[in-house]
Amino acid sequence: MTVAEAIRSATGRLSQTSDTARLDAELLMAHALGVSRSDMLLRHTGDPVPAGFGALIDRRAAREPVAYILGEAEFFGRSFIVTPDVLIPRGDSECVVEVALEVAPSVGRVLDLGTGSGALLLTLLAEREGLQGVGIDASLGALAVAAANAARLGLAERAHILHRDWHEAGWAGELGQFDLVIANPPYVETTAQLDPDVRDFEPASALFAGEEGLDDYRVIIPQLRQLLTDSGAAVLEIGASQASSVSQIAEAEGFSVAVRQDLAGRDRALVLR
Repeated sequence: MTVAEAIRSATGRLSQTSDTARLDAELLMAHALGVSRSDMLLRHTGDPVPAGFGALIDRRAAREPVAYILGEAEFFGRSFIVTPDVLIPRGDSECVVEVALEVAPSVGRVLDLGTGSGALLLTLLAEREGLQGVGIDASLGALAVAAANAARLGLAERAHILHRDWHEAGWAGELGQFDLVIANPPYVETTAQLDPDVRDFEPASALFAGEEGLDDYRVIIPQLRQLLTDSGAAVLEIGASQASSVSQIAEAEGFSVAVRQDLAGRDRALVLR
């Protein structure tokens, strides 16, 4: 069987569980061949199928996300290492970066709460050379991924990745204040019905935040005043139906709130000042 024939066969199999079956098959084939997808499509469609391709398709057919199989995901035009210790960076979150770049100073300090893979923080630092960053996470596995991504992108000197848990008293004691705080905290309701790709593979600690999905906002937002400089701002990612409820939490703490939408027109980020 040739590469092209195997991709067609795998596409048929994956179409039962994936909306991107053809793309999945092509990405996994390129990975098995050790070449880029474009190079595979241009030069390798008539090649024999590499031995490991079938096992990769088996994993995807079992609903394992392609990013975990490949070990990387693209975000804001850059490739990030991902493992099951971190959420897979999503295009929706690029809106958070864009909003953060609008409100961030050209020179200053950024804090990323729940940095995960480091995608938000490291993208900001890569886009804005005058920024220094701190990324915190309660997960040691996530911190290892974020540190690896900082090194991969040449940002290790400007990104300090620290083990901290915002639920613990005094976690921010020595960190000082920041010109910008960003966060994509857990915000999924514990009863939410998620696709198996997410529910069975991505870290629950980074997804779920109580019955309303608001538990972590209730912890984070009251702490923002001590973390922000007088002119600083916070940019928080939210679920598409959470703008009103999270805004109420922020306004009760004395913040002004602006709601920003993603490319699909869904509420996606709040700017707090």
